[in-house]
Amino acid sequence: MERKKHLQPHAVLIPLPLQGHINPFTHLAVKLASKGFTITFVGTELTHKQIATAQSLKDDNNPFSHEQKSGHDIRYAKISDGFPLSFDRRANASQFMEGLTHVFQAHVDDFIENLVLSKPNPPISCLIADSFHVWASTIAKKYNLVNVSFWTEPATVLTVFYHTDLLKSNGHFGCHDKCEDTIRYIPGVQAIKPEDLPSYCQDADPSARYVFKCIEDAQSADFVIGNTVQELEPSAISALQEQQPFYAIGPVFPTSFSKITISTSLLPASDYTNWLNSKQDGKLLYISFGSLANLSKQDILEIAQGILTSKVSFIWVIRHNILVSGERNILPPGFEEETADRGLVVPWCSQLAVLSHPAVGGFLTHCGWNSILESMWCKVPMLCFPVLADQLTNRKLVVDDWRIGVNLCTGRLIRREVVAENIGKIMSKSDESRKNIEKTKMILQKALSNEGSSEKNLNQFIEDMKNKILQNN
Repeated sequence: MERKKHLQPHAVLIPLPLQGHINPFTHLAVKLASKGFTITFVGTELTHKQIATAQSLKDDNNPFSHEQKSGHDIRYAKISDGFPLSFDRRANASQFMEGLTHVFQAHVDDFIENLVLSKPNPPISCLIADSFHVWASTIAKKYNLVNVSFWTEPATVLTVFYHTDLLKSNGHFGCHDKCEDTIRYIPGVQAIKPEDLPSYCQDADPSARYVFKCIEDAQSADFVIGNTVQELEPSAISALQEQQPFYAIGPVFPTSFSKITISTSLLPASDYTNWLNSKQDGKLLYISFGSLANLSKQDILEIAQGILTSKVSFIWVIRHNILVSGERNILPPGFEEETADRGLVVPWCSQLAVLSHPAVGGFLTHCGWNSILESMWCKVPMLCFPVLADQLTNRKLVVDDWRIGVNLCTGRLIRREVVAENIGKIMSKSDESRKNIEKTKMILQKALSNEGSSEKNLNQFIEDMKNKILQNN
């Protein structure tokens, strides 16, 4: 009986406290709980407050209460990230990253120590930390926990990160004089240009040092689970599996978006269903650059002028802090008035609700990985304008490898006439990317079916992890 009890895994899940990481972690928590796991989900005090404020909920709200009522054993806790709630993490990104390395680690350590001492039933046996936490292996080793790293980006990006030594030895790491080269030596990665490498491999990105510390730590994990699909990235996944156990279990979101019972939005989102219902099927362009990316005012101007020229109907998410300059006058004068009959500018929205609406026929995106997976699932081809981090490599996958989208422009230079031309291309029913994304949706559906690769990989991961727990005990 004691042996059986210990076979019920109790996993502590700790996402990076950013929107694009909290979402897949939340879905993963529900997915694992439905497989018999006990989950302790650890959020930060700030993200908890942001979610509660966005949903007009009380501060003591438990985001997993609906799942608990459904019989899933998901426990929820919040800890400090080491900074006051009033501290501007966005404006002080380097300081925030430094805090995540040291101060947040101390808070996590204290939390897990107290959790162990409280003797929960079942006892905690596994740490599932975001691959972008630098301290996971230290904490897991200290408390004899199975160390699982959750990679929330494409396998291709992780493969690139694992082989930065090759980029350096070939002069392609942070290079500016070999931009026309084609890189063919990274295991599992199709031919790639230096400009398509993650931004951390290109420039003196202030976050790069933190990122590569995280990657080094992830390489020592017992297991890595990835929010990707075997059939989409077979070569990259095979290359990773030669280094350590890697399981492609994505996409982790529920196959029916109506079954999502947990709201994790850090920003208030209104319901635009009635407005969407008034639009023709497939004629609407959805525009969003995610929760983090910044654009210049010139970028916004050229995109806006391209939209005007194209005459396309649209819904455009413009965050108040989207401009690099921090300026609040974002759109060109008169734009909203001129497009009032066919367009809607909003501060934030439920992306899944918009993408899954039949009116939407195209998605102008920053190429965040969650956005790409959601767009694939909703069969909405993409117009790609990557800004930073993995988005540059994600664009290559979408446009060059899978052919389910087109570029907004060449490189970083946006010209309004090119914007208008490419909007027309992506909204065309005859565009190749529209046909290809239909096939991609079928790949995702099959992967998540009972006999599909993602379901099999998830079950194999659970079996392997249970065996590892027994070894640890």
